[in-house]
Amino acid sequence: MTHPPVGPEVDATPRPLPARIPHRGAAVALEPLALRHAEDLWQAAQSDPEGDSWAYMGYGPFADAAAMRRHVAAFASTHDPMAWAVRPLRSGRVQGWLTLMDIQPGNAAIEIGHIWFAPAMQRSRAATEAMFLLMRHAMDDLGYRRLVWKCNALNAPSRAAAARLGFVYEGTLRAHLVVKGRRRDTAYLSILADEWPARRDAIAGWLDDANWDHAGAPRRSLSAATATLASDRPMGA
Repeated sequence: MTHPPVGPEVDATPRPLPARIPHRGAAVALEPLALRHAEDLWQAAQSDPEGDSWAYMGYGPFADAAAMRRHVAAFASTHDPMAWAVRPLRSGRVQGWLTLMDIQPGNAAIEIGHIWFAPAMQRSRAATEAMFLLMRHAMDDLGYRRLVWKCNALNAPSRAAAARLGFVYEGTLRAHLVVKGRRRDTAYLSILADEWPARRDAIAGWLDDANWDHAGAPRRSLSAATATLASDRPMGA
């Protein structure tokens, strides 16, 4: 007698919900988003007068400090997404936020998203470490099996950032959403639990002080650090 194929058995224990707690690295501190961060965030947003950093977000740019304050107040009150303010230690001022979201304890799946960094912070050591701190928290501390990254399929910088971190492209949902009155096709990427240790070690090695020269530049790129993982990615990813 034959049976239809089914997936492998997994540990079906529900994973813990993330807690609203701070995280700290060598270059950045993550603080649970709060209204007190609104002024720094408004000032950080002024470094992008054209609003390009908001192009693929579902909100922003904000017309004035009061609008930013209202957004932060509402954003800080939600548990999914759960938001952290990002404070690079070198400047001491909050320059962005990011979240854990679409939290599915029963499926052991969680997403890192709503990532907004002021232009000065983009592609920096602090930015990478901020993402890494939440990735490591989700996968190592909480034991999630699937870590998701999704973005507008036209958002080339986001897709490049995901690739640098070792996310695997899964596919694109066409006409998935309407965002700011425009059609959005959504690209999905992920890291699974058995893939995570190699990604974690590659990113941690890139972030290590030994990889940084006296001018604060990396001796090798993060893309180079994750290049050996490329074989895990589907063709064309």
